[in-house]
Amino acid sequence: MIDATHQISTVQRRMGSRVLPAGKARVLTISQTYDAPVEDVWDACTSPERIPRWFLPVSGELRLHGRYQFEGNAGGVVQRCDPPESFAATWEYGGEVSWIEVRLTPETSGRTRFTLEHVAHVDDVSWAHFGPGATGIGWDMGLLGLATYLRIGGEDAGIPEQGAQWAASAEGREFIAASSRLWAEADVAAGTDPAEAAAAAERVTAAYTAPAG
Repeated sequence: MIDATHQISTVQRRMGSRVLPAGKARVLTISQTYDAPVEDVWDACTSPERIPRWFLPVSGELRLHGRYQFEGNAGGVVQRCDPPESFAATWEYGGEVSWIEVRLTPETSGRTRFTLEHVAHVDDVSWAHFGPGATGIGWDMGLLGLATYLRIGGEDAGIPEQGAQWAASAEGREFIAASSRLWAEADVAAGTDPAEAAAAAERVTAAYTAPAG
């Protein structure tokens, strides 16, 4: 894995809201610039051969209106695909449906800014208990995997398997705690009471770092 302290500081996090037909939804936005061209980042994020090298094994049809499934995680339907700039899909997990959108923006020197929005209806009780870290920590881990994968030139180095072991290590637990704190800061910036945001961050950190079994 790459320097997690550096990684955590290069990611931007933001919380907001959006009104959908079903009511008000929370919008989590995470972004990072990678030292890779747009076409390569697009392929890494959409190729069924490359996604498992940095994220999770995926099955299904990664095409417009196709249904996909990440092993042991979410699945959904690809709703929009505009290569190599953006795609949108439903994110279905645990009986709940939310939505993701990925946008890739070229920057100077052949770099690419990756931006992901996750839009979800979350009830106030659940939000007060865990806050944005419930989802945000997982996405931070995903961006760490992508950063590692792109840094080593797209080689298959068993990043997902190493990442699962690393997350249980002292360094991994520190990364999770730091991610949780930074998502709490984004929540406060969006208007949440600092004490409530800090308490939710402590609970979600404990949930992510609890010993397995």
